[in-house]
Amino acid sequence: RRNKRSPHRFANAVTTKMLQSSKKSSCLFRKITFICGLIAVNCVNEVKSVEFYTEKPAFLPSCKIYQPGFTKCSTNTVQKLIDQLVIGIPEVVKEFGTFDPMHVHDIYFKQDNNDVATVRANLSEVIVKGFSKTVIKESRVSKKDFSWVTKIFLPKMRLDAKYKMEGRILLIPLRGAGKMFIEIDNLDIILYTKTRLYQKAGYTFDNVTAVRVDLNMTRVQTNFENIFNGQSKEVERSTNEFFNENWRDFYEALKPIIIETVETILYDIMHKVFNLIPANFFVEDIPTPEQLYGNKKSSGK
Repeated sequence: RRNKRSPHRFANAVTTKMLQSSKKSSCLFRKITFICGLIAVNCVNEVKSVEFYTEKPAFLPSCKIYQPGFTKCSTNTVQKLIDQLVIGIPEVVKEFGTFDPMHVHDIYFKQDNNDVATVRANLSEVIVKGFSKTVIKESRVSKKDFSWVTKIFLPKMRLDAKYKMEGRILLIPLRGAGKMFIEIDNLDIILYTKTRLYQKAGYTFDNVTAVRVDLNMTRVQTNFENIFNGQSKEVERSTNEFFNENWRDFYEALKPIIIETVETILYDIMHKVFNLIPANFFVEDIPTPEQLYGNKKSSGK
């Protein structure tokens, strides 16, 4: 015999199911709303990378090279750029990581037939600190070819790395591998930058083609662990002390490594920055490539 539900019991059951369904739907709706909210917040907070800036960034003052006081203005502009690199420019951070400390690619160094040293060295896991304290003392831009000379001061620069080295320095035979650091006090850098202007999307850009640096400092301190493959810690200690006491001579042996490191850092950063920010935003009255070079091909990098 089939059971028959009363109309009231049937209506109550339907109502209960509808309420349960409504609660589930409401709960599901709240979850979806919450997730969508998170996505929306993340989308707002996320900084999207761009190929290049089409609007002048607020942190960057512009200058006019054909007006008096350009060098002072240019010096201030480059300092503001460095300050922003320390804070972080998303496209630069994405490619290179933080400005300070900075992770540098491996360095391979070879120096033969030198009175001071004959050395072969590989540096890996290179970390350089100190560029957040950069002071731009002067930035001069050539009106002839828009290359520039920049005078830079770092109170202290430190390079930490793992090394493998063999050869001789100051007549001391060396063969070792381990951790090392080079610390430089009061580092003055004169940076010579060659560029080539090119046009893109109606903007003029600086393509950094070459850099060269001259360095001067008041002291270099170094330490190499396992410099004799750990055979004698006492000899290792006294050798490091000898290098630090005679740091000027030792610097001549390390000079190519230090110069290559500084040039690599400055080239990589500038090449990225000046392909990201149009030269028009640095120098408002910069000529177009066609105006500077004439009818020669000037649209490419």
